Amino acid sequence: MAAWWARPAGFALLVVVVLAAAASADRPARGGLSVTAGAEESSAVFPLYGDVYPHGLYYVVMSIGNPPRPYFLDVDTGSDLTWLQCDAPCVSCSKVPHPLYRPTKNKLVPCVDQMCAALHGGLTGRHKCDSPKQQCDYEIKYADQGSSLGVLVTDSFALRLANSSIVRPGLAFGCGYDQQVGSSTEVSATDGVLGLGSGSVSLLSQLKQHGITKNVVGHCLSTRGGGFLFFGDDIVPYSRATWAPMARSTSRNYYSPGSANLYFGGRPLGVRPMEVVFDSGSSFTYFSAQPYQALVDAIKGDLSKNLKEKYGNACLGILNGSEVGLKDLNIVGDITMQDQMVIYDNERGQIGWIRAPCDRIPKFGSSLL
Repeated sequence: MAAWWARPAGFALLVVVVLAAAASADRPARGGLSVTAGAEESSAVFPLYGDVYPHGLYYVVMSIGNPPRPYFLDVDTGSDLTWLQCDAPCVSCSKVPHPLYRPTKNKLVPCVDQMCAALHGGLTGRHKCDSPKQQCDYEIKYADQGSSLGVLVTDSFALRLANSSIVRPGLAFGCGYDQQVGSSTEVSATDGVLGLGSGSVSLLSQLKQHGITKNVVGHCLSTRGGGFLFFGDDIVPYSRATWAPMARSTSRNYYSPGSANLYFGGRPLGVRPMEVVFDSGSSFTYFSAQPYQALVDAIKGDLSKNLKEKYGNACLGILNGSEVGLKDLNIVGDITMQDQMVIYDNERGQIGWIRAPCDRIPKFGSSLL
């Protein structure tokens, strides 16, 4: 899901969510898939910018086009489609950090293309082309009521890999010419969204199809702001991380480790196991009504031992998702994932996490050109 841009203040609270299936796993043999003769998949690491407060999101710089130009993209593991606000021409665009991306006609993805079918299959489950020359239109809607309407295009992404090579694959992404996100008068922190979900249209899946990186993505969000993002598994601490099998989410194709039990202060809160999803596009963590209320009651009970009722404002950083239309969906957002390396390993169907110094970029450096 795209970022929830409400802004927290006050204190952050540690709440333990214990995943029923979580287990430590040893690293398997590396082997390495051969892409072409003498070539192997590598990895890419990017610095992250932003924070939970005051920006309300973490973003990465991607170099797109020929010549490559920088664009700020909101890192979102809760959606598949990467898109930029673009001049096609623009019907409704917010003010963005860089000049709007301008597509050329030869960059348009036709409706009959397999990537268009995959996109529509993931969004609506329906795909129909009236003409072989028809362009691939899309409309994506987010849980926070934001949306992007546009057309699918392809262009080159310039990446420096851990093996020191530079690649410029042509990848499909959305050219959004009609957006309903944030304020139209304020300058947005980003030019668009980097979709890193598990669907075949996601940037990660496309890099795998090109034989450039493995279908593994991870992020490390620092409480001090910034952090790093990586594609591929060269820096994954397989033997030291905690792992849980990916569960098939009942809510689209989100990254979910399955059911979890909620604890506070080392004791279970007595709510039924709840399905959780990990979503870097959400600033906050959201629980459905029952676990949220159980948590609030536990906090009040704990604080009442030492404090009287406070009449000022304090931000818990965990919100009632039922009040914002999320129904029974429980989202682990940025505020809970800070100072943890979180790994989404689509190759082995598992999600891992380990405490890490997220303000230190791994030693083989940045893949930003």
